[in-house]
Formats: sequence, structure tokens, C-alpha cells
Amino acid sequence: MKKILVICGHPDQESLNAYMASNYAEQAAKNHEVKTIHLRSLEFNYNLEHGYNKRTELEPDLIQAQKDIQWADHLVWFFPTWWGSYPAVMKAFIDRVFLPGFAFKYRENSVWWDKFLNKKTARIVSTMHTPYWYYRLVYRNPSINALKKLTMEFCGVSSVKTTILAATHNQKAPVEQWIDRIKKIGHAAA
Repeated sequence: MKKILVICGHPDQESLNAYMASNYAEQAAKNHEVKTIHLRSLEFNYNLEHGYNKRTELEPDLIQAQKDIQWADHLVWFFPTWWGSYPAVMKAFIDRVFLPGFAFKYRENSVWWDKFLNKKTARIVSTMHTPYWYYRLVYRNPSINALKKLTMEFCGVSSVKTTILAATHNQKAPVEQWIDRIKKIGHAAA
């Protein structure tokens, strides 16, 4: 039995991302322990006021989020790709939660760092209006690379899988097929 943390980065509770996150969690909960964080519901200052030079005190919601991340074996991120990246609430969450001392630690007098989120896996589920082939070939996958390589893998998370649901603005988009796909992934919890 895995411990799975679903993180929904869409600011609209009526969004396709929120709906898919709910469906994933419901399926995964049949065989695993599941917790869900809807970033839109958290109360916290979006600004890392002093950068990493001085610690900004964490609000209770962010302290709980860190506990949930430590608890989890598997992190599942749901978000829309807007302007080539993820929504502001998700960027703010990452800036404020994935801190030195919690997610990683730079080694003194070294270019290397210690990764504190080892033995965790992740899945990224992103929706976008842009056809994925164009996003990948022309823009080089910025939101996926940022979350997968520059956050998850940087902090030690391994085996980060991606599920991209593209051309969501298309009225012929196979939304029901996407939801069925997410349910299957949730059921398999991988």
C-alpha cells in the first residue's frame, strides 16, 4: 500500500484539473492511503520575501503541506500549463515549501547538494491548449522540465512520470477519454 499525495495546482475548484485530481484520488484510495492538497485552499503569503537569505516563517498550511510531503511515497501533481508554466499559486507553493533544510541542502564549499526527498516517486498531469508536440519541440517543455528536473529530481524524487493532456480548448477534445485514463492511472497508482 502506497501513501499518495495529490496536489492540485489549479486555482479554480470547478476546473478540469480539479475534477481529474478528484477522480485520480478516488481510484487510488481503493488500494492506497491518499491525501489531497488543493493549493487554492491554502492560506499563505505567495512571496518568498527574503529569498533564501533569511527564513520567512511558514504558515500553518505550509507546515502541514511539508508534513504531507514527508508522509507520502508518491506525489501526483495536477495543473494547467499557462504561458508555458504552471499557475502562480503552484509556483508560490514550490518557492515556499521546497526549502533548503526540508527538500535539499547545499553542501558547504561545494557545488553539490544533498537531496532529502529520496525514495519518493511522482507523476505530473498537465493540461494545455497548445498541441503537445509543438510545446515539446518548439518550447522545449518548460513547465514539465521545471517541475520534473529542477524541482522533483533536484530534491531526490525519482521515477517522475508525465501525463500531458493537450489541445484542451478544442471542442473535440476527448475529455471523457482523458478522465478514464486518469482513473486507470489512479487505480494503478503509478
